[in-house]
Amino acid sequence: MNKKSILADISLLIVAFVWGAGFVASKEALNVAKPFYMMTIRFSISFFLMIIVFHKKIKKASLKDIMNGLIIGIFLFIAFAAQTVGLQYTSAGKQAFLTGTNVVIVPFLYWILTKKRPDMYSLSSAVLCVIGIAMLTLQDGNIYINFGDFLTLICALFFACHIVSVGYFTERTDPIILTVFQFGSAALLSFITAIFFEPVPANITMRGLIALGYLGIFSTLIAFLLQNMAQKHTSSTHAAIIMSTESVFGSLLSMLLLKEVFTLNMVIGCLIIFLSIIISETKLSFLPINKK
Repeated sequence: MNKKSILADISLLIVAFVWGAGFVASKEALNVAKPFYMMTIRFSISFFLMIIVFHKKIKKASLKDIMNGLIIGIFLFIAFAAQTVGLQYTSAGKQAFLTGTNVVIVPFLYWILTKKRPDMYSLSSAVLCVIGIAMLTLQDGNIYINFGDFLTLICALFFACHIVSVGYFTERTDPIILTVFQFGSAALLSFITAIFFEPVPANITMRGLIALGYLGIFSTLIAFLLQNMAQKHTSSTHAAIIMSTESVFGSLLSMLLLKEVFTLNMVIGCLIIFLSIIISETKLSFLPINKK
Protein backbone atom coordinates (compact mmCIF):
# COMPACT_ATOMS: atom_id res chain seq x y z
CA MET A 1 0.00 0.00 0.00
CA ASN A 2 1.54 3.32 -1.08
CA LYS A 3 1.48 6.64 0.77
CA LYS A 4 -1.47 8.02 -1.20
CA SER A 5 -3.55 4.91 -0.42
CA ILE A 6 -2.78 5.23 3.30
CA LEU A 7 -3.73 8.92 3.31
CA ALA A 8 -6.91 8.03 1.41
CA ASP A 9 -7.83 5.45 4.07
CA ILE A 10 -7.21 7.93 6.90
CA SER A 11 -9.29 10.54 5.10
CA LEU A 12 -12.17 8.11 4.64
CA LEU A 13 -12.06 7.17 8.34
CA ILE A 14 -12.36 10.86 9.23
CA VAL A 15 -15.32 11.05 6.83
CA ALA A 16 -16.94 8.10 8.63
CA PHE A 17 -16.61 9.79 12.04
CA VAL A 18 -17.91 13.13 10.77
CA TRP A 19 -20.90 11.42 9.13
CA GLY A 20 -21.53 9.37 12.27
CA ALA A 21 -21.77 12.59 14.27
CA GLY A 22 -23.99 13.93 11.50
CA PHE A 23 -26.84 11.64 12.59
CA VAL A 24 -26.86 13.40 15.96
CA ALA A 25 -26.62 16.86 14.36
CA SER A 26 -29.46 16.02 11.94
CA LYS A 27 -31.73 14.97 14.79
CA GLU A 28 -31.05 18.31 16.49
CA ALA A 29 -31.46 20.32 13.27
CA LEU A 30 -34.88 18.77 12.65
CA ASN A 31 -36.08 20.68 15.71
CA VAL A 32 -35.70 23.98 13.85
CA ALA A 33 -36.14 23.10 10.16
CA LYS A 34 -38.13 20.57 8.16
CA PRO A 35 -36.13 17.97 6.18
CA PHE A 36 -35.96 19.68 2.76
CA TYR A 37 -35.22 23.15 4.12
CA MET A 38 -32.55 21.56 6.30
CA MET A 39 -31.06 19.92 3.20
CA THR A 40 -31.30 23.21 1.29
CA ILE A 41 -29.34 25.01 4.01
CA ARG A 42 -26.65 22.34 4.42
CA PHE A 43 -26.00 21.91 0.69
CA SER A 44 -26.19 25.65 -0.04
CA ILE A 45 -23.61 26.44 2.64
CA SER A 46 -21.23 23.89 1.13
CA PHE A 47 -21.93 24.93 -2.47
CA PHE A 48 -21.28 28.65 -1.95
CA LEU A 49 -18.20 28.10 0.21
CA MET A 50 -16.70 25.89 -2.50
CA ILE A 51 -17.56 28.45 -5.17
CA ILE A 52 -15.59 31.05 -3.18
CA VAL A 53 -12.56 28.82 -2.56
CA PHE A 54 -12.35 27.02 -5.91
CA HIS A 55 -13.80 29.60 -8.34
CA LYS A 56 -10.74 29.48 -10.63
CA LYS A 57 -10.93 25.71 -10.99
CA ILE A 58 -14.70 25.80 -11.52
CA LYS A 59 -14.32 28.24 -14.44
CA LYS A 60 -12.41 25.50 -16.28
CA ALA A 61 -15.21 22.94 -15.90
CA SER A 62 -16.59 21.52 -19.14
CA LEU A 63 -20.25 20.76 -19.81
CA LYS A 64 -19.45 17.07 -19.39
CA ASP A 65 -17.88 17.74 -15.97
CA ILE A 66 -20.98 19.64 -14.90
CA MET A 67 -23.29 16.86 -16.10
CA ASN A 68 -21.24 14.25 -14.19
CA GLY A 69 -21.60 16.32 -11.02
CA LEU A 70 -25.34 16.71 -11.59
CA ILE A 71 -25.81 12.95 -11.94
CA ILE A 72 -24.02 12.32 -8.63
CA GLY A 73 -26.03 15.16 -7.09
CA ILE A 74 -29.34 13.50 -8.02
CA PHE A 75 -28.30 10.29 -6.22
CA LEU A 76 -27.13 12.40 -3.28
CA PHE A 77 -30.42 14.31 -3.11
CA ILE A 78 -32.61 11.19 -3.17
CA ALA A 79 -30.44 9.44 -0.56
CA PHE A 80 -30.48 12.39 1.83
CA ALA A 81 -34.17 13.07 1.24
CA ALA A 82 -35.05 9.52 2.25
CA GLN A 83 -32.62 9.63 5.19
CA THR A 84 -33.65 13.03 6.56
CA VAL A 85 -37.39 12.45 6.27
CA GLY A 86 -36.92 8.96 7.71
CA LEU A 87 -35.05 10.31 10.73
CA GLN A 88 -38.28 11.92 11.91
CA TYR A 89 -39.76 8.45 12.42
CA THR A 90 -36.83 6.40 13.74
CA SER A 91 -33.87 6.81 16.10
CA ALA A 92 -30.49 8.20 15.02
CA GLY A 93 -28.60 5.12 16.23
CA LYS A 94 -30.93 2.69 14.47
CA GLN A 95 -30.77 4.71 11.27
CA ALA A 96 -26.97 4.74 11.38
CA PHE A 97 -26.82 0.95 11.04
CA LEU A 98 -29.62 0.70 8.49
CA THR A 99 -27.84 3.30 6.36
CA GLY A 100 -24.65 1.23 6.62
CA THR A 101 -26.29 -1.57 4.63
CA ASN A 102 -25.41 0.43 1.49
CA VAL A 103 -22.03 -1.31 1.58
CA VAL A 104 -23.66 -4.69 1.02
CA ILE A 105 -25.64 -3.29 -1.93
CA VAL A 106 -22.58 -1.95 -3.80
CA PRO A 107 -21.38 -5.33 -5.24
CA PHE A 108 -24.87 -6.03 -6.59
CA LEU A 109 -24.93 -2.66 -8.35
CA TYR A 110 -21.59 -3.55 -9.92
CA TRP A 111 -23.21 -6.80 -11.05
CA ILE A 112 -25.80 -4.77 -12.96
CA LEU A 113 -23.15 -2.49 -14.49
CA THR A 114 -20.38 -4.99 -15.27
CA LYS A 115 -22.31 -8.30 -15.49
CA LYS A 116 -19.83 -9.69 -12.94
CA ARG A 117 -21.76 -11.84 -10.48
CA PRO A 118 -21.14 -11.21 -6.76
CA ASP A 119 -19.02 -13.87 -5.06
CA MET A 120 -20.06 -16.13 -2.18
CA TYR A 121 -18.92 -13.53 0.35
CA SER A 122 -21.24 -10.87 -1.10
CA LEU A 123 -24.14 -13.31 -1.25
CA SER A 124 -23.52 -14.49 2.34
CA SER A 125 -23.26 -10.93 3.58
CA ALA A 126 -26.58 -10.08 1.91
CA VAL A 127 -28.29 -12.92 3.79
CA LEU A 128 -26.69 -11.83 7.09
CA CYS A 129 -27.69 -8.24 6.40
CA VAL A 130 -31.35 -9.25 6.02
CA ILE A 131 -31.17 -11.21 9.30
CA GLY A 132 -29.55 -8.21 11.01
CA ILE A 133 -32.28 -5.87 9.77
CA ALA A 134 -34.88 -8.33 11.05
CA MET A 135 -33.28 -8.35 14.52
CA LEU A 136 -32.87 -4.57 14.52
CA THR A 137 -36.56 -4.08 13.76
CA LEU A 138 -37.90 -6.86 16.02
CA GLN A 139 -40.58 -5.69 18.46
CA ASP A 140 -42.63 -7.94 20.73
CA GLY A 141 -41.68 -11.02 18.71
CA ASN A 142 -42.69 -9.45 15.37
CA ILE A 143 -40.57 -7.77 12.70
CA TYR A 144 -41.72 -4.15 12.53
CA ILE A 145 -40.21 -1.91 9.87
CA ASN A 146 -41.71 1.51 10.49
CA PHE A 147 -41.92 4.29 7.90
CA GLY A 148 -38.59 5.75 9.01
CA ASP A 149 -36.84 2.38 8.74
CA PHE A 150 -38.27 1.84 5.24
CA LEU A 151 -37.10 5.25 4.04
CA THR A 152 -33.68 4.60 5.54
CA LEU A 153 -33.36 1.39 3.50
CA ILE A 154 -34.28 3.40 0.37
CA CYS A 155 -31.60 5.86 1.46
CA ALA A 156 -29.06 3.01 1.72
CA LEU A 157 -29.82 1.95 -1.86
CA PHE A 158 -29.20 5.44 -3.23
CA PHE A 159 -26.08 5.96 -1.13
CA ALA A 160 -24.78 2.77 -2.75
CA CYS A 161 -25.60 4.31 -6.13
CA HIS A 162 -23.75 7.44 -5.02
CA ILE A 163 -20.64 5.48 -3.99
CA VAL A 164 -20.54 3.63 -7.31
CA SER A 165 -21.13 6.78 -9.36
CA VAL A 166 -18.42 8.72 -7.47
CA GLY A 167 -15.95 5.89 -8.13
CA TYR A 168 -16.89 5.94 -11.82
CA PHE A 169 -16.83 9.70 -12.41
CA THR A 170 -13.71 10.58 -10.38
CA GLU A 171 -11.75 8.72 -13.06
CA ARG A 172 -13.07 11.20 -15.62
CA THR A 173 -13.61 14.49 -13.75
CA ASP A 174 -11.71 16.53 -11.15
CA PRO A 175 -13.17 15.51 -7.75
CA ILE A 176 -13.43 19.14 -6.64
CA ILE A 177 -15.56 20.03 -9.67
CA LEU A 178 -17.70 16.94 -9.03
CA THR A 179 -18.20 17.97 -5.42
CA VAL A 180 -19.23 21.53 -6.28
CA PHE A 181 -21.86 20.58 -8.82
CA GLN A 182 -23.27 17.67 -6.84
CA PHE A 183 -23.84 20.09 -3.94
CA GLY A 184 -25.38 22.67 -6.28
CA SER A 185 -27.83 20.21 -7.82
CA ALA A 186 -28.72 18.71 -4.42
CA ALA A 187 -29.33 22.21 -2.97
CA LEU A 188 -31.52 23.22 -5.92
CA LEU A 189 -33.61 20.04 -5.82
CA SER A 190 -34.00 20.39 -2.04
CA PHE A 191 -35.13 24.02 -2.34
CA ILE A 192 -37.68 23.27 -5.08
CA THR A 193 -39.12 20.42 -3.00
CA ALA A 194 -39.18 22.52 0.19
CA ILE A 195 -41.13 25.35 -1.47
CA PHE A 196 -43.97 23.01 -2.38
CA PHE A 197 -44.12 20.82 0.71
CA GLU A 198 -42.75 22.62 3.79
CA PRO A 199 -43.23 25.83 5.79
CA VAL A 200 -40.33 28.26 6.00
CA PRO A 201 -38.29 27.72 9.23
CA ALA A 202 -39.31 30.22 11.90
CA ASN A 203 -38.20 29.14 15.39
CA ILE A 204 -34.43 29.04 14.95
CA THR A 205 -32.44 28.24 18.13
CA MET A 206 -28.70 28.52 18.73
CA ARG A 207 -28.44 24.70 19.06
CA GLY A 208 -30.24 24.37 15.76
CA LEU A 209 -27.94 26.87 14.05
CA ILE A 210 -24.86 25.05 15.37
CA ALA A 211 -26.27 21.74 14.11
CA LEU A 212 -27.03 23.22 10.67
CA GLY A 213 -23.57 24.77 10.53
CA TYR A 214 -21.97 21.42 11.37
CA LEU A 215 -24.03 19.66 8.70
CA GLY A 216 -23.20 22.26 6.06
CA ILE A 217 -19.48 22.68 6.74
CA PHE A 218 -18.25 19.41 8.24
CA SER A 219 -20.78 16.73 7.38
CA THR A 220 -21.23 17.96 3.81
CA LEU A 221 -18.45 20.23 2.51
CA ILE A 222 -15.40 18.71 4.21
CA ALA A 223 -16.65 15.11 4.33
CA PHE A 224 -17.75 14.82 0.69
CA LEU A 225 -14.70 16.69 -0.58
CA LEU A 226 -12.46 14.27 1.32
CA GLN A 227 -14.48 11.31 0.03
CA ASN A 228 -14.28 12.37 -3.62
CA MET A 229 -10.54 13.11 -3.39
CA ALA A 230 -9.78 9.91 -1.45
CA GLN A 231 -11.75 7.67 -3.82
CA LYS A 232 -9.43 8.77 -6.61
CA HIS A 233 -6.71 6.72 -4.86
CA THR A 234 -8.71 3.67 -3.75
CA SER A 235 -11.48 1.40 -5.01
CA SER A 236 -15.19 1.97 -4.38
CA THR A 237 -15.49 -1.26 -2.39
CA HIS A 238 -12.45 -0.38 -0.26
CA ALA A 239 -13.92 3.07 0.37
CA ALA A 240 -17.24 1.49 1.32
CA ILE A 241 -15.79 -0.77 4.04
CA ILE A 242 -13.94 2.12 5.71
CA MET A 243 -16.94 4.43 5.55
CA SER A 244 -19.15 1.67 6.97
CA THR A 245 -17.69 2.50 10.40
CA GLU A 246 -19.95 5.55 10.17
CA SER A 247 -22.72 3.33 11.56
CA VAL A 248 -20.64 2.46 14.63
CA PHE A 249 -19.73 6.09 15.29
CA GLY A 250 -23.33 7.18 14.73
CA SER A 251 -24.79 4.64 17.14
CA LEU A 252 -22.23 5.30 19.87
CA LEU A 253 -22.65 9.07 19.63
CA SER A 254 -26.46 8.79 19.62
CA MET A 255 -26.29 6.83 22.88
CA LEU A 256 -23.80 9.25 24.44
CA LEU A 257 -25.29 12.55 23.28
CA LEU A 258 -28.98 11.79 22.62
CA LYS A 259 -29.32 9.19 25.41
CA GLU A 260 -30.93 6.72 23.00
CA VAL A 261 -31.51 3.23 24.36
CA PHE A 262 -30.63 0.04 22.46
CA THR A 263 -32.42 -3.20 23.31
CA LEU A 264 -30.58 -6.53 23.25
CA ASN A 265 -32.25 -7.44 19.95
CA MET A 266 -31.14 -4.14 18.44
CA VAL A 267 -27.56 -4.68 19.61
CA ILE A 268 -27.54 -8.20 18.10
CA GLY A 269 -29.02 -6.83 14.87
CA CYS A 270 -26.36 -4.09 14.69
CA LEU A 271 -23.58 -6.63 15.24
CA ILE A 272 -24.95 -8.92 12.51
CA ILE A 273 -25.25 -6.02 10.05
CA PHE A 274 -21.71 -4.89 10.85
CA LEU A 275 -20.47 -8.47 10.37
CA SER A 276 -22.21 -8.61 6.99
CA ILE A 277 -20.46 -5.40 5.97
CA ILE A 278 -17.06 -6.74 7.05
CA ILE A 279 -17.57 -10.03 5.17
CA SER A 280 -18.77 -8.26 2.03
CA GLU A 281 -15.81 -5.96 1.73
CA THR A 282 -12.87 -7.83 3.27
CA LYS A 283 -13.75 -11.35 2.02
CA LEU A 284 -12.37 -12.37 5.44
CA SER A 285 -8.89 -11.89 4.01
CA PHE A 286 -7.66 -10.76 7.45
CA LEU A 287 -8.10 -14.28 8.86
CA PRO A 288 -4.89 -16.39 9.08
CA ILE A 289 -6.62 -19.29 7.28
CA ASN A 290 -7.14 -17.06 4.21
CA LYS A 291 -3.53 -15.86 4.04
CA LYS A 292 -0.96 -17.52 1.87
